[in-house]
Amino acid sequence: MRDVHGVADLPGSPAPERTDERANVAVPAYFAAYEQQHDLPVERPVDVDRVTSDGGLLVVHAGERQWRTRALVNATGTWTRPNWPSYPGVEDFAGEQFHTATYPGREHLRGKRVIVVGAGASAVQFIGELAPIADVVWVTRRPPQWRTDDFGPETGLQVVTEVEKRIVAGLPPISVVGATGLMLREQEHEADALGAYDHPRPIFERIVAHGAEWADGTVEQADVILWATGFRSAVDHLEPLGLRGPHGGIPLDRVPRNVQAANTASRDPRVHLVGYGPSASTIGASRAARRAAMEVAQQVATERESAS
Repeated sequence: MRDVHGVADLPGSPAPERTDERANVAVPAYFAAYEQQHDLPVERPVDVDRVTSDGGLLVVHAGERQWRTRALVNATGTWTRPNWPSYPGVEDFAGEQFHTATYPGREHLRGKRVIVVGAGASAVQFIGELAPIADVVWVTRRPPQWRTDDFGPETGLQVVTEVEKRIVAGLPPISVVGATGLMLREQEHEADALGAYDHPRPIFERIVAHGAEWADGTVEQADVILWATGFRSAVDHLEPLGLRGPHGGIPLDRVPRNVQAANTASRDPRVHLVGYGPSASTIGASRAARRAAMEVAQQVATERESAS
């Protein structure tokens, strides 16, 4: 819990403290206790296949099950859509390959030679964990962008706002973390002292059975390739609604226009996206979630008034 970016308080229930407890234990327990305390009708697991429109209502399909609704808050994020790049020879690699989503933990990689691929915060954090106990080669498709100034709440909000401009324009989302720039935390200082971040290699040309090969014929031997190559938005189930614009992204509106958070689908205002684009971050998600809740409440209240 000491390493998490932050956990927002649920109404009337302070978030777990920053302790040595594992985050993947503490956070689910916090949510579960809140659901039980307030008797919230949360259903899981549910695998939504698609969302369609039927007149004034949306229809959420999950196998043989269906829900009809006037509003949908889509908070599927990116975690279920890891980006696995395709390079020649990737299927010939004799070692192990992991993505950020399947990272087995540092002890599994102790003493091994590991190629870490990626130029984002996850790559930096993996190297910080692994360099003291393994032989690490850092490979990036583009030069790492290090941040040299202080990063505070105002800076974070500025970054989220810049990413949000792309979404409002209907462009494909980019990572908020990627736009932030790289910084070293205290737990990465040992790897830094070992020189693990000093000379990242450019991306290889192909993967071979026991490592990776560059255009000049150089080969780096490796037992493991760790792909810290990010995620894509998990919104395929919304395709039947035709929400995408001509630029490939789902354009979002600010409702009302003067608010900061944009999360209402321009092409269907019944759909609110949280965890898409600028809200796929701690700062952005809190802001967008609050805004989505207010918009849905207002929508329901307006419809009730119209019907009465």
